[in-house]
Parts: sequence; C-alpha cells; structure tokens
Amino acid sequence: MKIFFLFTFSIFLLSAFEQAAASAHYDKILTHSRIRARDQGPNVCALQQVMGTKKKYFSTCRNWYQGAICGKKATVLYECCPGYMKMDGMRGCPAVAPIDHVYGTLGIVGATSTQQYSDMSKLREEIEGRGSFTFFAPSNEAWEQLSSEIHRNLVDNVNIELYNALHHHMVNKRVLTKDLKNGMTLVSMYNDQKLLINHYPNGVVTVNCARVIHGNQIATNGVVHVIDRVLTAIGNTIQDFIEVEDDLSSLRAAAITSDVLDILGRPGHYTLFAPTNEAFERLPRGVLERIMGDKVASEALVKFHILNTLQCSEAITGGAVYETLEGNTVEIGCDGESLTVNGVKMVKRKDIVTSNGVIHLIDEVLIPDSAKQVIELGGAQQSTFRELVAQLGLASSLRPEGQYTLLAPLNGAFSDDTLRMDQRLLKTILQNHIIKVKVGLNELYNGQELETIGGKLLRVFVYRTAVCIENSCMVRGSKEGRNGFIHIFRQIINPAEKTLHEMLRNDKRFSVFLSLVKAADLDDVLSQPGEWTLFVPTNDAFKGLTDDDKDILIRDKNALRNILLYHLTQGVFIGSGFEPGVTNILKTIQGGKLYLKTVNDTLLVNELKSRESDLMATNGVIHVIDKLLYPADLPVGNDQLLTILKKLIKYIQIKFVRDSTFKEIPLTFYNPSITQLTKLIEGEPEFKIVREGETITKVIHGEPIIKTYTKIIDGRPVEVTEKKVTEERIIQGPEIKYTRITAGGSDNEEKLKKLLEEEVTKVTKFIEGDGHLLEDEEIKRLLQGAGTEYTKVTKVIEGEPQIIEREIKKVHLEEAPVRKVQPTRRTQGGAARRRTRLA
Repeated sequence: MKIFFLFTFSIFLLSAFEQAAASAHYDKILTHSRIRARDQGPNVCALQQVMGTKKKYFSTCRNWYQGAICGKKATVLYECCPGYMKMDGMRGCPAVAPIDHVYGTLGIVGATSTQQYSDMSKLREEIEGRGSFTFFAPSNEAWEQLSSEIHRNLVDNVNIELYNALHHHMVNKRVLTKDLKNGMTLVSMYNDQKLLINHYPNGVVTVNCARVIHGNQIATNGVVHVIDRVLTAIGNTIQDFIEVEDDLSSLRAAAITSDVLDILGRPGHYTLFAPTNEAFERLPRGVLERIMGDKVASEALVKFHILNTLQCSEAITGGAVYETLEGNTVEIGCDGESLTVNGVKMVKRKDIVTSNGVIHLIDEVLIPDSAKQVIELGGAQQSTFRELVAQLGLASSLRPEGQYTLLAPLNGAFSDDTLRMDQRLLKTILQNHIIKVKVGLNELYNGQELETIGGKLLRVFVYRTAVCIENSCMVRGSKEGRNGFIHIFRQIINPAEKTLHEMLRNDKRFSVFLSLVKAADLDDVLSQPGEWTLFVPTNDAFKGLTDDDKDILIRDKNALRNILLYHLTQGVFIGSGFEPGVTNILKTIQGGKLYLKTVNDTLLVNELKSRESDLMATNGVIHVIDKLLYPADLPVGNDQLLTILKKLIKYIQIKFVRDSTFKEIPLTFYNPSITQLTKLIEGEPEFKIVREGETITKVIHGEPIIKTYTKIIDGRPVEVTEKKVTEERIIQGPEIKYTRITAGGSDNEEKLKKLLEEEVTKVTKFIEGDGHLLEDEEIKRLLQGAGTEYTKVTKVIEGEPQIIEREIKKVHLEEAPVRKVQPTRRTQGGAARRRTRLA
C-alpha cells in the first residue's frame, strides 16, 4: 500500500511540475525532444551527442536540423526522459522511475561518485532524512575531470573539505528548473556561498557555469539536478581578479587609464574577454601607444571586451551576436571544445567565475571601430584602396585629430588599366574618394554636395533602396572610426566634368541624335544647369534613315520634339540605384512613361538593354541605348512619318490614327538663363531675346551668374551662394551717350512691359521719353516677386565702341543681401555714368 501511495504521489508531482514548467526554456526544449522521439514510444526523448565526446544535449531546432553542435557533427540518441524508465518487453519508457530520498536518487540518476562521497563525508544521513533539498550533483565524469591535487585534498579530508564541498552543491529548499531564473543567485548550504544561476533561451541551465545535464529528478525530500563539473567557491569580483593576475597587467593598465576598472567591481552579470599580456604585445607598433594616449579610444577598447550579460561557455552551442558595453557587437560562437570570438579561436582559458560575472582569457586584443583611425576601418574587400592611399602619400594627410569620410571602392573596382595609370592621375582619382568632413550614412540626403580634399564637389543621390554618389552606389558595410566614416562603393567615383550637350557633342556615336536635338531647338535644355536623365540612342539606332527621311522629321517639329523628349526625364536616376528586378516607372518630359529595371547588373529601358549606363554629366546622367524609344500609346497620323518610324522601331507596333497630330510641347519645363535684353537702334522699336552663348555687338555685359550649392561644414549642410560678374567698360569719343529703350507710345510701352513680365526675371530698366532714369525705389517696385535668375536690359552706345577693360569677379556669399545702386562715377571721357546693378 505504501509503495502504491508513493507511486501515485510521484505521478501527481510530475504532472504538476510539467504544467508549471510550460514557460521555462529548459522544459520547452525537453518537450520538443519528446515530440521528436514520439515514434520511439512513450516518454522517450531525443538527444544529440557530439561525436568523439560524451557531451549530450536536448537540442534546439537550429542544432537539430543542422545535425551539429559547435560545428561538430552530432549523432541522435534516444533515452528515457527524466523521471521515466523502461520495462522489459515494452516500447518506450512507460514506467515512472521509483521515487526515493536524495541519497537514493543520486544512484537512480547515475551520480554514483557523488553518492559515494556523500557516504564517505557523513552527508548521507542528512540527505536521507527530513528536509527539502536541491542537490546539484556532479556527474561521474565531472569528478574525473577534477584536478588530481584538488581531488586528493578532498579525499584526504573527507569530514571537513569534502563535506563542505558537497554542501556547496546544495540549497536548503527544492528548486526545479522552472524556478531557476536567469541571473538569479541562490545561497548554498556551505557558508552562505553564492550560486549564480543562468537560464538561457537555448534551454541550457548553468550553476556557476556548470551545465545541468539531467534535471528535475524528484526525491521525497527534494530534487536532484546532475551537472557536468564540480563547483568551486567564488568570492572575488572581476576587478579583484584583474588586479592580482600577473598575466593581465596590460589590460589592468588600460582599464585604469580609461576609468573602466571600477565598473568591473560593481554588482552585475558581466562577461569579460580578457586579453593577456602576450595579446597586447602582438599589436602593431604605435597602435597601442596611440590608443592608450587617447582616453576616448582606450575606454572604447576596454569596453569592447565586456558584455553586460553572463555567457558561460557551456551555454554556447552555436554562433550568436552580443552587444558590448562599447555599443558595438561581437559574435560569440564555438568550434568543438573551443570558444570563438568573431569567428576566431582565441580563448585560452574559459569560465573563470566571479561574484559578478565570468572571465574568458583570450590571446588577441579586440579593437573596436570607434578606437580605429578611419583608414584602418577598411576590410579585406577594400585592401586595394587602403594600400593605394598609403602608397600615394594620402594616408599622412588623414590627421588623427581631423574629421574625414572615405568613399572606398571594392577591390574589383580597380582594373589593371587603372592600377597602371600615372601616379599623379591615380592620386587625383583617390582624392575624389576622400571627403573633407565626417558624414555618416544617416546624414546624407538627395541633392547634397560633398567637397573632397582635392576640391571637387560630389553630388549625392538618394533612392528607395540605395544611396549613390555621382556614378557609384554604396554597398553595406559603413563604419565609424575615431576620426571619420568609411562607406563602401561598387565602382570608382567619376565626378562629372561636362554638360549633357558637351558629352553628346564630343562623342561621334551620338551625332545623328544631336543633329535632331539641334533641329528641335532643344540644345539649351541639355546645356543649362539642371537634373536630367537622358536615354541616348547611338547612330546605329538610325540605320536606314535617309536625308529625305530626316528632312521630313525635322519639318514636323512637334513630332520631333515628342520623340526626343520621350528620351528625357526630370531627375538624375543612376542605373545601379534601382532595386534589382523591380520595375521603376518614370514620367518623361513628353508625358509618356518609361519602364526601367536592372537585371544581372544591366539596365533595361522598356525591356531594351542599355549598352552603357551611368555616364555622369554636370546636369544629369546619360544611359546609352541602341534603339530609338517611342511611347507605345502615342498614335501617328501621317503616312510618311509612319513609314520612317517603322524603319527605325521594330520592337513595338506603332499605332496609326489618320490625321492625328502630335501635341505641342512648349519649352516651359525648364528655365532658360536670359542673359541680355537689347533694342535695335534704327527704325521702329524692335525687341530681341539674346540667350547665353550668342554674341551681340554694341552692348555692355554686366550680368552676374549666380550659383547656389550646399557644403557640409562641421557636419551640417550650409547653403553657399557664388556670384560671378563679368564687366566690360566701353568708351567712344569725347563723351558717352546712352541709347535707352524707347517705349515710343502706349502700344510700344505695353509691348515692352509684356516682354519684361514674360521673359525677364530681374532687370535694370532704362526708359527714354520722359528724360530720366528710373529711381531706385521704382526699380525695387519693378523687381518685387522676381525669381532667382539675374538679367538686365543692356545699354546700347552709339558709335563704334571700344572695349578698354574687362574684369571678372567671383564672390562667395553665405547670405546675399540686395546690393545698393552704385553711386555716379566718371569715365575717361569725362561724362558722368550712372550704373544700376543688382547682386
């Protein structure tokens, strides 16, 4: 009857404990092990055993499906789950293990060495008697691994040393794995010594870094957990250990210099990867001195070796990333019996347990990016860039106290032809990859301009999934060092030097396209400042086009403009800035849509391959194609034009709707720079708009060219305005006469006003008739609401003028107030001249 009662009571306890354990990591992993072994019969658990060792684990899904633990192949074992046992002739483990007092339970779980030492030390009577105990019992293998000296001392003094050692493994209450919370501290039955508990997400439970390998074996007077090593008493902090360990004197000096040593003396749950003196001696010459002489860098160095969590070696069954006190992360893993840090075997001694954490001794110093110079941040894939910077003398210009940003291309970006270049040219190329200021990835924005140490301005383009600078886009891997950032790029950065129009004019492949652009009066669009993406067909796209065909195209200017402007879109779109495989829809100036995507690093435009992409211009980017583009939904209403287009375009079916016409596209989509407005002297008043680049005689040039751009100053974007002024002073005869714009009546006056309103943004206006110049206040009223471009009505001088002086001035302004009208000046001829200029 008594046996039956104990049997029933044990089943009740186990059932209750299993329900309560539903939230504990250890018990969840154990449940998964039972599920994996369900085909083996009831109450069977599946374990993994590392080949060549006796180490067994109730495994996580990751280790199970990898079939490995710590990179070593693991075999699958099927054993009875804790608390159950086999019965002859039956599948699985259908019987509940007999329940006994703690001493008897030690034999049930196979901890016979601990049972024997309990008998020798007179502990048996205590753990057979009344009470409620938790016994963390070392396995037989754990006693065998104990050093012979310690083992001999224990056995030689069983009544004191061995008794106390066993008491150190006991807690005076029952504690199941579900009660063993991560970071908790239990008090042992020997001298109130601390037992540090860690309960990890992978199901591993440790006591002073000893792993529980068989938990929750219920006893009538407590519970037994089998662990994989013999516990030793702890009392010192990590700080105490560093201060007395001779092999850590270099780390001690660094920790004192950086004021970090005191942190390791405070209560907590730290993990310290402690570099030995030998590890510090391996650092390159000068690196240690530089770091130790910089308190910020030395603090970062020491904190990079400290985790704010306690990571015992037995809990690491695979790679995981942990945040350090420095703020960056390290990857802690294992390779067989060895711990690895960032994939490198460097741990010489592990699991030195202290009262506030654990220490692992390592034979390499971990240097965080924040303690490195910016040139040291380059990894193996940027070694070519780093070596060239050093070889060409640019590394010396990166002062430790300075602030820089390196735009480092990958090794593959440097072709053999590039590496064989003249060193002066190669140095100039590398200078274009070093920015004068420190700019992080989150500080970059579209339209930003960054100045290099060579004086070049590089444009930033930000897209949905990419950040590009000029023709090259970033890849992952940006890092911040002590004196700057490094960003990684796919290609060498080539700053633009020419406008779109100049690039077309200088490349014979585009001569036909350029002639059509000129015929459509679109030269200015490609010459003026702006941000455009132009898809340029080569001459091959116009094969079969006769001179007569070309004349027909040119005569229908609306049709020609529609075709050409379908190749132009507002904004700069770099091919490598598009998300691969995803279609991007761009609206063209013509109004139709272009469909772009990149496949295998090739840009497709309406499914046509771009033969060459990302040719950068100062006002945009060119993508080269070998077919003429045409909007599929745009009908043609002329038979002749249809015939011509069918010669050139065979990849789509062109719609024909008789008598349909092309819409007129006014040139209002861009802002031409009107540089001079003049009046012809003879005959009735006549007006002419003179654009930049044309030559007009008998005029005084004085209009400023205004350019605004953004610079990064002290890490902040600042808008800077640059003004370039060209002046020509003209003299004729003994005196200067002014021919002012003549209104010549109300009609002409209205015509003049209309012209000024429509074409001129800001002007200096001279009116003849009432015999006086407009006063300053009148000019100000005239200019209210004007835009940002500066033009003027020029003064025409009778007679044959002679240029006697030309002066070009450049002025940099951060805030550009309107300059006052210049006072009256006298010229060589003695006549008074009054000049009104706007800045």
